[in-house]
This record gives sequence, structure tokens and C-alpha cells, in this order.
Amino acid sequence: MRLLIVEDEKRLATTLAKGLAAEGFAVDVAHDGREGLHLATTQGYDLLLLDIMLPGMNGYRVCAALRAAGDETPILMLTAKDGEYDEAEGLDTGADDYLTKPFSYVVLLARVRALLRRRTRGGNPVLRLGDLVLDPNGHRCARGEEEIPLTAKEFAVLEYLASRSGHVVSKAEILEHVWDFAYDGDPNIIEVYISALRRKIDAPFGRRSITTVRGAGYRLAADRG
Repeated sequence: MRLLIVEDEKRLATTLAKGLAAEGFAVDVAHDGREGLHLATTQGYDLLLLDIMLPGMNGYRVCAALRAAGDETPILMLTAKDGEYDEAEGLDTGADDYLTKPFSYVVLLARVRALLRRRTRGGNPVLRLGDLVLDPNGHRCARGEEEIPLTAKEFAVLEYLASRSGHVVSKAEILEHVWDFAYDGDPNIIEVYISALRRKIDAPFGRRSITTVRGAGYRLAADRG
């Protein structure tokens, strides 16, 4: 899943981005309100972490502009302010949750996961392809009754493939949704992760659920062996 942090405290933004990336999220960062609004309206995000006190355009205005445009992306507002009126103003502009600095990273991560769960509440968040089960909320992967340990990035790649099961997904699409906007490394890194996933979810079980479509990308589909 892809997140946007709009935070002018660069040290805090960097720390949050590194922590969330380690959890398997793709994370972009903006340091002022106008840049944040531009990214939010031109890129696809699953959640925004939005500071209130921003240069250029404050978080209230950014949030209000997104909601006025019909953007329903979950927004978690961050602020050094404290008080029920500040919280009320943030929620009134359309924010989904509110966190006052200083905050615990563990609490922030829990809020992020809760908002993402809430967004998928209308459907079944557990992804099933034959006997392959992927639970994004519990960060759990299993083939039948056997648990399969995955790294955060392996899980993120597999989750995106599973969300598009049956469809061909290009390397560029995987990079866009699993790596951050600023990634400029070798796109062949995708091949490394696909190989690792095949070794973990397919080879031990005699399956071929991840197939390569030459010149186009990869397809994940149920394979019962």
C-alpha cells in the first residue's frame, strides 16, 4: 500500500517514512501543503498523514480541498497543537483521525492500520487464491495450514499481485505501488522479489501460481497443483 506523509519537520518525516517503509508500505514525503496537495491529487495513495501547521497551505485547507474534490482517501492529521477545538476543526474538514505530537510510533502505526482496515470494511480483506491465503491485516501468508514467513517487502509485492489476481501486472505497476515515488533504482529488483516469492509460496508445494508473461509482467492465479 502507498502512503503520503505531508510534514514540514524533515527529521520527523524521514523517521516516519523509514519506519513505515520497514513495515512494507511505499511512502512518499512532501514538506509543504501545496506540494502535498499536488501529490495527493496526481498520485494514487491509500492513506495520507497530514500535518496541520504547514508552509504554503495548512493541513486544514489541504484536507478541505481534497474532500471538496470528492477524494475519500483516509487522512490521519498530525499536529503539535492540543485541545478539543483543534481536533474538532480537523475532523470537521474531513479528516478521519487525529494524533497530537509527540506521539508513540506504535500508536501511529496502529492508527494507520485501523484506517486502512476501515477503508476495506465493505469487502473481505483476506485474499484467497485456491489454498493460498493472504491476510493484510494480520500480515499473514499461508498455503493451506502451513504458515509462510515473508519479509515486509515480499508481502507487499504478493499483496499487490493478489489484489490484481488473474491480471497481468507490469514491473512499473509493482514499483509504483510497492516502492516510493522517488525510487530510481534498477527495476529488475522486481525479479529478485518474484524469485523469492516463488521459492517460498510455490516451490515447496509443487505449485506455479506466479507466472511470467514475457514482455508484459507477472500474473498471480490459483494453482492447486
